Amino acid sequence: MITLLDYGAGNVRSVINAIERLGETVVLVNSGADIDRAERLVFPGVGNFGALMRSLRENDLRDPLIRYLHSGKPFFGICVALQALFAASEEAPEEPGLGILAGQVQRFTCDLAIPHIGWNGLKVRQASPLFQGLQGNEKFYFVHSYHVAPETDADILTTTDYGYEFVSAIQRGAMVATQFHPEKSGKAGLKLLENFLAGTREAVTPAACPQKTELAKRIIACLDVRANDRGDLVVTKGDQYDVREEGTVRNLGKPVELAREYYEQGADEVTFLNITGFRDFPLEDMPMLEVLQETSKNVFVPLTIGGGIRDFTDCNGRYYSALEVASRYFRSGADKVSIGSDAVLIVEEVLKTGKATGLSSIEQIARVYGNQAVVISIDPRRVYVESPEAVLHQVISTDFPGPNGERYCWYQCTIKGGREGRPVDAVTLAKVCEQLGAGEILLNCIDKDGTNSGFDIELINAVRAAVTIPVIASSGAGCAEHFLEVFEKTPAEAALAAGIFHRKEVPIGEVKAFLTGKVEIRSV
Repeated sequence: MITLLDYGAGNVRSVINAIERLGETVVLVNSGADIDRAERLVFPGVGNFGALMRSLRENDLRDPLIRYLHSGKPFFGICVALQALFAASEEAPEEPGLGILAGQVQRFTCDLAIPHIGWNGLKVRQASPLFQGLQGNEKFYFVHSYHVAPETDADILTTTDYGYEFVSAIQRGAMVATQFHPEKSGKAGLKLLENFLAGTREAVTPAACPQKTELAKRIIACLDVRANDRGDLVVTKGDQYDVREEGTVRNLGKPVELAREYYEQGADEVTFLNITGFRDFPLEDMPMLEVLQETSKNVFVPLTIGGGIRDFTDCNGRYYSALEVASRYFRSGADKVSIGSDAVLIVEEVLKTGKATGLSSIEQIARVYGNQAVVISIDPRRVYVESPEAVLHQVISTDFPGPNGERYCWYQCTIKGGREGRPVDAVTLAKVCEQLGAGEILLNCIDKDGTNSGFDIELINAVRAAVTIPVIASSGAGCAEHFLEVFEKTPAEAALAAGIFHRKEVPIGEVKAFLTGKVEIRSV
């Protein structure tokens, strides 16, 4: 039996599912006495360091956890739980850490996109039972803006390169903790967890450990989910956002089944975009909650949910904040939430007043769950102009002239599924959302959607140059060559596609096989 310390934030469902998948039972901590009784403790830390430490203190779990860590019994900490073992963090200087290990937690200071999001490798510094059955060249899923800086090398288990070398796992006796998420790292992550649960395996050093690790470019499968005319949830695909064909909603399959299929093909992440809205449902009856719960039982890569992440009042008159909605999605299995139309309206208000309120959905969710939990989905369309001075927006020079020979354009943000244009451009939206706390940009393009003509390279370069957070390229992929093009011609960290995967014209495995040796990717 495994005791799991769930302090109430983020997605712990995937950790529970992974442990149960490996044949163990899980009991949750409800009090300090549960920690005292535990024989094997798993602590998945998610989100903000300060929020985690406050929760431990306010729920009288801090001292029992320290006692357990000094007991020598098996412990596995994940992500922020690794950081909590140290004395303090730059993320929340006012909240002391547990002080089990000497050192501090620091924010990345490199020129690469922060947060560090995606699949990266491990350089092994000491033998461990965790590595039984691993080759050493596997990649694991990271999502963080801060890393630990121990005062001594004695407890370092692995390091990873991202701008510079940082500590990605520690080991002291039966206590291990990783910055990466094994429960989101596919088969390699499950193997590592299995080795911890076994508790009896010989310490080994994998044979194929890299001298330098590299972050992989991510291939993300996107499932647009909506109710069809019979009320059934289906995966669909739009042609420039029109999801109907001959009067009926295109039905490409069931969301849970397709998500599992993409995971098995090698998708690095799976994104669900809820394009129905389900505006009148009580939150506990929202259909996407069940989709996430069922998907997370068999899909062990990151899950993102978009659509409906906003304040709303249900049919019973109950008001829900965007933070409440996001929290329920996280508890159901989501790792990140994607905010679309609401982000445009938030940014418009910030530009109008000249200041942030601290109360927007972006700010609130980022404050509690961390910047990496907030993705901004931008749906722009091209607007051609004669000169850069023609509009008060971010204008770019284009190699693809407009209908009247215009050599300049700007990208107008839209809301309501592309039906309504707004007076803000995509570059400005991305910049302001980063300032508000967003950790990633999902960059769509209405002009490219459904065309199979490739990504809008000019748009991606313009937005990526304006922000320091990762950008996911979306819309227009029609073949494997388009993925190579976007990774060679832009600094985008990931590329997302839906239509070509749904139609099975280009399976994810074929895309990855094509990219092998051309760009850094995660092996299937």
